[in-house]
Amino acid sequence: MSAPYAIGIDIGGTGVKAVVLTPDGEMISETTRLFDAGRPRHFAETVREFMGSLRESQGREPLAVGICAPGLVAADQRSIARLPNRLPGMEGLDWQTWLACAMPVPVMNDAHAALLGEAWQGAARGQRNILMFTLGTGVGGAAMVDGHLLRGHSGKAGHVGHISLDPQGAPDICGTPGSLELAIGNATILERTGGRFATTHELVCAYGEGDREAAGFWLTSVQALAAGIVSLSNVLDPALVVIGGGIAAAGDALFKPLRERVARMEWKVASHPLPIVPAVLGDKAGACGAARQALLQSSSLSHE
Repeated sequence: MSAPYAIGIDIGGTGVKAVVLTPDGEMISETTRLFDAGRPRHFAETVREFMGSLRESQGREPLAVGICAPGLVAADQRSIARLPNRLPGMEGLDWQTWLACAMPVPVMNDAHAALLGEAWQGAARGQRNILMFTLGTGVGGAAMVDGHLLRGHSGKAGHVGHISLDPQGAPDICGTPGSLELAIGNATILERTGGRFATTHELVCAYGEGDREAAGFWLTSVQALAAGIVSLSNVLDPALVVIGGGIAAAGDALFKPLRERVARMEWKVASHPLPIVPAVLGDKAGACGAARQALLQSSSLSHE
């Protein structure tokens, strides 16, 4: 029989990422399976099959199981309450019942889970005040203040992409005018560059090759991100900013000008500039965070 373990599961748009970890966070295994997003609840069937095979391979029941997915989490943290137009059947699905688990199966928003994963085993290990941005098709994120992961009244806390940088700008998908997401998310790259670049990757490559027009487009987006970071730092006062998502793969092309701009704009209370670091867990961050939350909840219940 195997040693005690926990399972973290991250449900994406077309696939499921699962990690098996020791209670101390040591990775035992990681696996990804694809599902048909067009089939109602095929994602849920995939997770249930996944769980069965993991239990069989480990030879015992897990200490804890956690789930993360896009959307707003229900108040009881047993399901995703709101996820319009994506993954039919996700809203309201009680994961403890679906997986036939004796213990609670806490459900988290995927960005919240990614931050918890980075705080546990990643770039923000040991930190208690963290601001995280995930830069991809859109802009997601999460925040931790004094060791508490912020969820808010309705679960939407941490949606950093939907802060307004231009009150006169066009509304984003949440109705926010001139949002950070519109300024740097990959979904608006064609519009922002007058149709010249189809992806942020293409834009960053041209910038790296010395293209002056590309530099204008790219550094305008970086300036917007820097403004978002310093604005939120004045509200949340993080010790560290973590940047993840596909756009973070731009490396120095992103981090060098971003750090320079933040250093110029930030309200300097400490003697050193606000650290801005890349996420390190990659696509495992959400699953690791989901496992961490499940372990914390399991430990809390065992001490009641």
